Amino acid sequence: MRNSFPLFGTDDESIYNPDELLDLFLNCTADGFAIVDMENRFVRINHMYTEIFGYTEEDLIGKTFYEFSNPAFVGDLMNDVKNGKAYTNMITQRYHKDGSMLDIAVSYSPFRNKKGEIIAIIAIYRDITSIVRMENELHRTRELYELITENTSDMIKVFTKDKKIVYASPSHEKVIGLPPEKIVGRNLEEFLCSEEEAILDNKIDEILETGEPQLLRKKFRTVDKESVVYTEYNISPIYNEKKEVDSFVSVGRNITDRVKNDAAIRNLDRLSITGQLAAGVAHEIRNPLTALKGFSKLLQTSTDKQKQSDYLMIIMNELDRIDMIVNEFMSLAKPQAVQFVKGELCAIVDSTINVIHPQAILHNVQIITNYPQTKVELLCNPHQLKQVFLNFLKNAIESMPNGGNIDIEIQIYEAGNVQVRITDEGPGIEAELMRHLGTPFYTTKDKGIGLGLTVSNKIIQEHNGSMKIESSVGKGTTIKVELDYIVSAFNI
Repeated sequence: MRNSFPLFGTDDESIYNPDELLDLFLNCTADGFAIVDMENRFVRINHMYTEIFGYTEEDLIGKTFYEFSNPAFVGDLMNDVKNGKAYTNMITQRYHKDGSMLDIAVSYSPFRNKKGEIIAIIAIYRDITSIVRMENELHRTRELYELITENTSDMIKVFTKDKKIVYASPSHEKVIGLPPEKIVGRNLEEFLCSEEEAILDNKIDEILETGEPQLLRKKFRTVDKESVVYTEYNISPIYNEKKEVDSFVSVGRNITDRVKNDAAIRNLDRLSITGQLAAGVAHEIRNPLTALKGFSKLLQTSTDKQKQSDYLMIIMNELDRIDMIVNEFMSLAKPQAVQFVKGELCAIVDSTINVIHPQAILHNVQIITNYPQTKVELLCNPHQLKQVFLNFLKNAIESMPNGGNIDIEIQIYEAGNVQVRITDEGPGIEAELMRHLGTPFYTTKDKGIGLGLTVSNKIIQEHNGSMKIESSVGKGTTIKVELDYIVSAFNI
């Protein structure tokens, strides 16, 4: 129903109709419009007003706004507007026709005729219900995140692409003794040594390339220097509105107790291996000792200078052989500080073979190696890797009681990966048993503690590597170990 209340005076000389112009404006605007006369009666609403509140022209025209649910202060505002005052973007709550609550931004302005007289009031409504709900939800989410970050024991940091720390959770003070205000604003490099900085750069490059979170481990002393803390950080990307990585969030956890427990388990496994290797080492040392005794007696009875010199040379060689066996054996038995250094993979494998060689001889097992022409350097803990390969070789030897061959092949792949394959000629492993391999204290041996593969897999994971076992009954077993070898970023 159209209202006949004249808002404009008529002008026969005008080339347009002002009422038609007003209709065009009201129908095209995205806001709800209502025009109320000086007696507070509705004289015009547009289509968007109906969309917002559900009321039609038939419901409103000719009725006063007092007949509908409006805040009490609206009457006072109307009187102010009639006196020439305007109100802009007032946030209020109004009711829809169906009774639901709406969040509305409303503006009131006086409407004047050609003579400048106020003849009506224009009310402009904008429905901001969805925006307010989103803001409320965002506020609740922010409060929840703050509650989590302020009370979690995990150390949460947010840092930019240039490694500047912009947020640090209060838990840092509990773990490392530094409050957030002494961390925020500083660069991550201040908390890292050169090796850790290189590893972090590599992790960040990996995140930027794949978008996948990366794991980083760090060891440091607390501020009071009284204890060492081991931490494990999961670093994830944060994207901006352009779907570009804008910054990173790291969630760090104190894993000191876990590291100590792992060290105890590894030591137990190492002592078990040491005891089982003792017989083979004793046998290997007995052979050069027999030679030493024999040539020492010959040396005593011989007067030939040339023969004496030859005997002394043989004795020295046998002594060197004993010294090498003992040193390699002791490096395995003696606990080592866990630190990553540069190590050459082929040399580590050869050193392990020297330790296991006496046991291989006892079991009539030959170890055959196939190495690449170039050196393969790793950022690793050589003693831990030696323990890993020793576990695998010992298992391979024990799987062939009647003798056989063990093939060790090292192959370099692109993207900085190297694979070590250890293959035996044993009876293989049944599929039913394969799924239990690596379970702590599970073993198929009569004399074993079931920790070898568990410890080995843990060490490989800490070197950012992976382990895979392939076996077929009657065809032997192959263990594949993939590791990252040093690229230019690690040449520090």
